[in-house]
Amino acid sequence: MPDVHLLVLIHGMWGNPSHLGHAKKIIREVKGEAEDSDIKLEVLVAETNKDESTYDGIDWGGERVAEEIRQKITDLEKEGQKVIRFSVTGYSLGGLIARYAIGILHQSKFFETVQPVNFNTIATPHIGIPRFPSTFSSISSFLGPKLLSRSGEQFFCVDKWSPRGRPLIEVLADPDRIFYQSLLLFPNIRIYANAINDLTVPYVTSCISAEDPFGEYEKNGIKIDFHEKYKNVIESYSALPLSSATTKEPQGWFESFRKMRPPLPPRFQAEFPLNLAVYTLLPILFPTFICLALIRLSFQSHQSRGRLRNLEAQSTRERLVHIIGKLESELESAAVDIYDDPAGTPTATSPIPGADPADETVPAESAKKKEKKSRPKPPPYQPLLTPGQLQCIENLNKIPQLKKERAFFEGVRNSHAVIVCRDPKMFKHHLEGEGVLRHWADHFEL
Repeated sequence: MPDVHLLVLIHGMWGNPSHLGHAKKIIREVKGEAEDSDIKLEVLVAETNKDESTYDGIDWGGERVAEEIRQKITDLEKEGQKVIRFSVTGYSLGGLIARYAIGILHQSKFFETVQPVNFNTIATPHIGIPRFPSTFSSISSFLGPKLLSRSGEQFFCVDKWSPRGRPLIEVLADPDRIFYQSLLLFPNIRIYANAINDLTVPYVTSCISAEDPFGEYEKNGIKIDFHEKYKNVIESYSALPLSSATTKEPQGWFESFRKMRPPLPPRFQAEFPLNLAVYTLLPILFPTFICLALIRLSFQSHQSRGRLRNLEAQSTRERLVHIIGKLESELESAAVDIYDDPAGTPTATSPIPGADPADETVPAESAKKKEKKSRPKPPPYQPLLTPGQLQCIENLNKIPQLKKERAFFEGVRNSHAVIVCRDPKMFKHHLEGEGVLRHWADHFEL
């Protein structure tokens, strides 16, 4: 029997294995039937962390998936097949779970016998969900951690995951921690991000960037070239001078109104003139929908917190968070020893060579007020990143083998589901993302 290359696919929040069914189909078409290869591709779509279980956090999701991977390898060995190569692709939350899971595998010496090959993410919030200068973003940042249980806290970086109180998102991107170190083992790291219209995972977090060059793509003169072979995948882009920027001709008011769609899921939208009836009912439908959604989220979050209490109480195996806790305690002890030793304490120096000593007498508060007054208001499409998120961006972009691909889906309300062809049977427009999946499959090293 040929040796096995195990590919693990991990879905996102509220997801289930069917969301990656099209991705599984395409990777099997492209790589699964290679006749000249002595390696057999085995695809595992993780299913132990699905639906309501996705509320339980990146860490518990990673624990479940890592255990599922071990079980799959054991099952293959019973059939006389040996896994010698390993790859993982995570969609949305699944990308963060993948980064946690490979840390667990690395801690257990998994990669001493199995070769890591490809690590991919698709529309994954690598630096969490950033805030934007808008009321909707402020409300989401307030409600998200409360309504999405542990996952929500970790998405919005308000959790204190490590014993030192750091959010898990920051720990995942720390070069001194096993999650980052396990990522470096993969020779092929490629991430896919939506350049526009992703209302769930914005460009800056899925593409690990401090700025969004596509925020006003219709006005800022950005020039975009697309792959000829892969539909909707950007090959290159460059900004043009504002003077040469082109804008679309404005439509008449009736034409714009005729094409408008109510802010409802696609299955509930209608063409003109039925959209008028839907708009008439919006004052009733919208509050009802919001109330039902809040009730459901609250109930599922409450169930998740109860589930987490049981998991913590029943866990007998030492988890990765405990190992990291011991490491951080040892580092703190070493720092205290250095601080207590006068001989080892460095003398204070000016942080800026040649700085005027008089500048140091300026009160910190007045300096902050001055900086706040002089700081221009950011545009609505640029994020308000925290120092921790900026550090995550810096650390992750230092990975030498990291490659970034950008998808561009114009004319869709939310491209988050489209990029992975999440449900093409119900929503035909999801097939617009097939070019992205074929790019991923063609660049997958077997």
